[in-house]
Amino acid sequence: MPVKRRGGKKGFTEENNFVAMELQIRGISKTYPNGVQALKDVTLTIPPGMYGLLGPNGAGKSTLMRTLATLQEPDTGKITLGRIDVVRQKDEVRQTLGYLPQEFGVYPKVSAESLLDHFAVLKGITVRGERKEVVEALLRKTNLWDVRKQKLGGYSGGMRQRFGVAVALLGNPTLLIVDEPTAGLDPAERVRFLNLVSELGENSVVLLSTHIVDDVSELCTRMAIIDKGEILLEAEPVSAVNELHGRIWRRVISRDALPALEREHAVISTKLLAGSTVVHVYGDSSPGVDFESVAPDLEDVYFSALARRRR
Repeated sequence: MPVKRRGGKKGFTEENNFVAMELQIRGISKTYPNGVQALKDVTLTIPPGMYGLLGPNGAGKSTLMRTLATLQEPDTGKITLGRIDVVRQKDEVRQTLGYLPQEFGVYPKVSAESLLDHFAVLKGITVRGERKEVVEALLRKTNLWDVRKQKLGGYSGGMRQRFGVAVALLGNPTLLIVDEPTAGLDPAERVRFLNLVSELGENSVVLLSTHIVDDVSELCTRMAIIDKGEILLEAEPVSAVNELHGRIWRRVISRDALPALEREHAVISTKLLAGSTVVHVYGDSSPGVDFESVAPDLEDVYFSALARRRR
């Protein structure tokens, strides 16, 4: 006899829940009225677990997130979550969706406990006793129980983000979308937030959109890099790093020497170090005697993908 998925939603069984966990994006394009093409034929298959979407500001990440969250429609293409057509069956998607946008508003004079209770009612948890249990469990999970009576206007940036996660987790979502979650957080809050998010990928598809490479390298089992609306790379982070072994070269130069070096070699990134500039160059062989081979990391993967596209 089939076993119902946690949360008891009608129509979900242990057998078809596996199917429902996969998010398929096929040929999605979106052009805004001002002529900006934000997405260009985006195709991805996103399995259960943590999936990272990396790209610079303006790359199309938020447009894709809003489309997946049913807040806008693509011009062309198809999106399915298991058997659900995301574009045509918005209500069904919203029943199993958790969404933490890059910016979200709260009522500053309302406590976290009261506002989360309100959102729980909107999510359909109308039985008072059940709702109380759900609200308490989520506040404890996000480490906000001790400050549940505090007004949200007094929360730090990290506390507000954790409250946003609590709201997004109402209803045990199958699909959780998190857009630029660590931007502006201090290092301690960032670690707390990432530890929380890492627990969520055990039972859901969690799509993490960010321009911070470390967020993806620490959390995600698969990733994609997007720039100017196009997918440049889709891979496992470890495999993508391994592909660059023997192809990343390092040299320390003066800042004045950088323009000439960029004309001669495929410079993928630069960093200032004690008044000098550390340059990473992509190449199948050594660019010269002054370069040393270095072990690549995910940052090299990211910058080399962007550099190859823009050349």
